[in-house]
Amino acid sequence: MILFKLYFHLNAYFYLFLYKIIYGTSFQFGKKVTFRKGFTLMIGGREGKVIISDGVFFNNYCSVCSINKIEIGKNTIFGENVKIYDHNHNYKNTSVLIKNQGYNSKPIIIGENCWIGSNVVILKGVKIGANSVIGAGCVIFKDVEPGSVIVNQQSLINI
Repeated sequence: MILFKLYFHLNAYFYLFLYKIIYGTSFQFGKKVTFRKGFTLMIGGREGKVIISDGVFFNNYCSVCSINKIEIGKNTIFGENVKIYDHNHNYKNTSVLIKNQGYNSKPIIIGENCWIGSNVVILKGVKIGANSVIGAGCVIFKDVEPGSVIVNQQSLINI
């Protein structure tokens, strides 16, 4: 187990260094930031920026995509397959292909000491307060107050 942890930490440091070379000042990260396999970071446009604070952990297959700004607070942890997007496609002009209509964007801020469960999607303009827990499979499109626990529930029908 220690060998796996060492491997993932060394791998993360390599990719953090590589991302820093690619994105320069658009990408900032603190101490002890780590991630498992399949992590992707995409920063686009002149305005895109990602700031990851100390002690943040991303599990397998997380992705962070920014054309505006995404900021993640200290000691926040992410389950597998979390997706963070600070932008959406424009789509209202039916005479133009969606892929040619550009984007609209708003910053995302995730507070300190949050736990974001597996398969969560965080959309543009969201502020997640410190010490919050987002349950697996949630789509977050509205602000979350500090100290909140957010879960999806589905009704079970007995047949």
